Amino acid sequence: MIDNKKILIITYYWPPAGGPGVQRWLKFVKYLPEFGWKPTVFIPENPSYPIIDKTLAKEVSTDVEIIKTKIWEPYQIAEFFGKDNKKFKAGQFDVGENQSWKSKLSIWVRGNFFIPDARVFWVKPSVKFLKKYLAENHFDAFVTTGPPHSMHLIGLNLKKEFPNLKWVADFRDPWTEISYYKHLKLTKSADEKHRNLEREVFKTADITLATSYSDAENFRKKGAHAFCITNGFDEVKQMFQAQQKSKDSKFTLSYIGVLEQLRNPEILWKVLAELMREDENFKNKFELKFVGRIDGRILEKIERSALKDAVKNLGYLSHSKANKEMQQSDLLLITNFPDAGSKGIIPGKIFEYLATGKQIISFGPPESDVKKILDETAAGKHFIYDGFAEVKEFILAQFEQWQQGNILTKPQNIEQFSRRNLTKKLSEIL
Repeated sequence: MIDNKKILIITYYWPPAGGPGVQRWLKFVKYLPEFGWKPTVFIPENPSYPIIDKTLAKEVSTDVEIIKTKIWEPYQIAEFFGKDNKKFKAGQFDVGENQSWKSKLSIWVRGNFFIPDARVFWVKPSVKFLKKYLAENHFDAFVTTGPPHSMHLIGLNLKKEFPNLKWVADFRDPWTEISYYKHLKLTKSADEKHRNLEREVFKTADITLATSYSDAENFRKKGAHAFCITNGFDEVKQMFQAQQKSKDSKFTLSYIGVLEQLRNPEILWKVLAELMREDENFKNKFELKFVGRIDGRILEKIERSALKDAVKNLGYLSHSKANKEMQQSDLLLITNFPDAGSKGIIPGKIFEYLATGKQIISFGPPESDVKKILDETAAGKHFIYDGFAEVKEFILAQFEQWQQGNILTKPQNIEQFSRRNLTKKLSEIL
């Protein structure tokens, strides 16, 4: 029998953390042993997670070794500037007219003093701990996954100490190309420091992983040896199961996940509000369901519109319960940042959406990677943040299909996005 190769995963997010940041490597760790790799996971001992989902701990095998060291995070100080700054833990903040002076100040502090992010204080103690650990234990490769991109600074230091140990730098989101980067109010010197660190990571890592086709291409242009491995869905056994609905059921459009102001599809809310005013049948049968954390200002505006009586806000649910809510929906919403620079962002939830067999309505920049996936799988339609009439026509067509009982589609070519197949691709790259 051939012994498994050993790989160390360095990640900030791990159960009991909830939300999208934890899913990617939780699933890779689950399937890597099938392809000849034995994972060990290094995490903070006392993290300040923005979302907790204790049910995810059940997905971690007892065979996986977990090692930890303490972290200090400055969020208690940041929260002095206002309760909304708790959003910073999840990479969110207010923009435009919604920004108070405290919010503006805290964003400036965040971007210029915590480079690349507020978890940077974990770098030195982690490097010290892992130098000793790696010297005493054989590994064939190690992974850093960000954001937070401070994880990649740990990687830079370890690669210098262990040059023969293969380093995989995994970017779940871009660094300087992420849409909110321009909102960080950076000084020239801070901007240069971010970009220099990013460039050093790209040139030093043996492998750089991106979660989208466009990001992988952009990373290669910056000197990275980059590959695309998207996120995916875990199980297919629940796919295409028709949901039995009662006669008094609603035509349900659902958003699952975190929705902040920078990805707010205001055009959709306007279309739905107009349909509620114009069509009594639609008004009586439509439901707008939110599962996750929706920015309070978005909710306030919706609840002041004609949509107010149609909203069902369930708040944050465990991953398994959120998946059930996807199954019980008729149309699923996904949003992205509107600028062209974000065309490479593929929100992880799209893959779990695909596994439901339900139609997807998407908003984001033109010719995005999300549009490419929807076109290839015939699973929905992508819109830019414009085109009121086209969005209204699509919603009405879906509503008509629902009334006729045709609520399921048959997406094509989606097996490539199963977590097991994606892990196989990762093992081949390794």
